[in-house]
Amino acid sequence: MGLRDLRAELSQLDVIDQGPLLQQLSHDQFSFSPSLVPRLQPCCADLVVRVSSTAEVVQVAGACARHGVPLTPRGAGTGNYGQAVPLEGGVVLDTSAMQQVRQFDPLSGVLTAEPGCRLLELDRYLQPQGWALRLAPSTWRTASLGGFIAGGSSGVGSVRWGLLRDPGNLLGLEVVTVEPEPRVLQLDAAAARGLNHAYGSNGIFTAITVPTAPWQDWQEVALVAESAAAALALGEQLTAAALEIDGLCFLERRLLERMPALGSSPWPSGDALLLLAAPAALPLIETMAAAAGAELCWQRPQWPPRGLLLRELCWNHTTLQVRANAPEFTYQLMLLPDPVGPFIEAIAERWPGWVHWHLERVRQGGRLRWVGLLPFHWRGEAARAGRGGGVRAGGGVVVEAGASAVEDGGLGVVDADQVAAKRAYDPAGLCNPGKLRGWSSGAVEA
Repeated sequence: MGLRDLRAELSQLDVIDQGPLLQQLSHDQFSFSPSLVPRLQPCCADLVVRVSSTAEVVQVAGACARHGVPLTPRGAGTGNYGQAVPLEGGVVLDTSAMQQVRQFDPLSGVLTAEPGCRLLELDRYLQPQGWALRLAPSTWRTASLGGFIAGGSSGVGSVRWGLLRDPGNLLGLEVVTVEPEPRVLQLDAAAARGLNHAYGSNGIFTAITVPTAPWQDWQEVALVAESAAAALALGEQLTAAALEIDGLCFLERRLLERMPALGSSPWPSGDALLLLAAPAALPLIETMAAAAGAELCWQRPQWPPRGLLLRELCWNHTTLQVRANAPEFTYQLMLLPDPVGPFIEAIAERWPGWVHWHLERVRQGGRLRWVGLLPFHWRGEAARAGRGGGVRAGGGVVVEAGASAVEDGGLGVVDADQVAAKRAYDPAGLCNPGKLRGWSSGAVEA
């Protein structure tokens, strides 16, 4: 690699080449996974370049291509799969200063913004105009738009709008290619699909176009039931009803006991449903909850955000809250079969106490189902792998939380569109190398 020549070529930019900040910006939240820590902890960029414009991205991408230096794009660094960790050193391209809203159509709600825009700040921009982001992770306060599109898969809003890669959730991208003479391309929804959830391995985002949804005064609602079966059945009934619900999370009582309280009162004993619901939905939610023997123990408007938010007990924040006091915990991500009750019973019988049940209700391909982000006490790689095999045998789909490849952080299948995009926009394979298994192996599956 021609690092010295590269450094000289980028001398007019904001370059970090030593000190604690270099290490900090080479890492993300991969410590969630004990499997990833020994592999990713030693990884460090040779340079971090902080950019503030598309022109600067073009300058860095071209220099890296000409000197054969790997380049890893980075947003806010909230991912926990090592999405932004440079496996082969080189340059980390920090896009967090690219925070302009390029365009917003108040009639259609279509938004184009730069990758460093924080999701909460985008909602602050949209709210006075009567719109809001459709999807957001539990790291809503800190995550960036580019990082979410590159490394995320779902989050709050998924029960209404599906997963991030479902058609319609990404409308277009401005992409800089990694070539000696980089191109700045405007991709429509179809062309952008291959870069969605690709960890920045096949091009650099400089603007993202997404749909938004009409603003709703979402209410934080917590319901506690006497049994997990009752809570899960109620969750399925609520999401099947004609109610506006933006998020629904199930926490079993052992897990609820580990969660910080939303208000001044401790959590009541029981199994919980945490919801974001429209005000008009509340009367029927209370009626259905009462019929199921559930108690409403918390309600307040989500906006304006203040203090601990209900969404910060959901999705990967659930694991974060557990790890705050028990760092020996990690988590297992899986798609659960339908019906969910017999599967949970079978897992609990085979491995008593293995996981703490945390489920999120999502829409996948138009179908409602449960996704599990299941905190458990780490017992070593062999135990995790063996239990994963048992989950698959029982009809569950295991998503590997201990893998840094794109495919293994999804459904395990090589995506031909992602590989084709890498051929087109990163022909030398310099962009976040080692993260796209379909490129590294040469295996492409339809």
